[in-house]
Amino acid sequence: MKNLLLLCLSAALCASFITVRAAEKEKKKPAVDVSKLPPPSDKKDVTYAGDIKPIFDKSCVKCHGAEKPKARLRLDSLPGALKGSENGKVIQPGNSAESTLVINIAHLGDEDDYMPPPNNKAKIGPLTKEQIGLVRAWIDQGAK
Repeated sequence: MKNLLLLCLSAALCASFITVRAAEKEKKKPAVDVSKLPPPSDKKDVTYAGDIKPIFDKSCVKCHGAEKPKARLRLDSLPGALKGSENGKVIQPGNSAESTLVINIAHLGDEDDYMPPPNNKAKIGPLTKEQIGLVRAWIDQGAK
């Protein structure tokens, strides 16, 4: 009985420690200045199939496609993009400035999360302001 009590106590302490460490890590994330985001495009009726998929195919799908998608994020289909990654949703339909995907492709926030990563093996360059603006418009218009 004593051993069981000690085991339960150890597990509770361990869980508390992990929770505190996760909260500390979350607090250390740099604040993102959304005023530095390129503005959304003025284009109306932006769709994944017609406007966004070509951008993702060129810049994202090599790492976030069907074969071994990094962080389990699939950007090769609309359902995959909306599902998100192992860390949660990356697109907030209707709110591009709060979408992790936009923050990362705009190279704001944590440098470890920049997409595509600088100096990547595939030598894929960053998205242009126009491409980011189009992704923002798509998300702001509901990500359809």
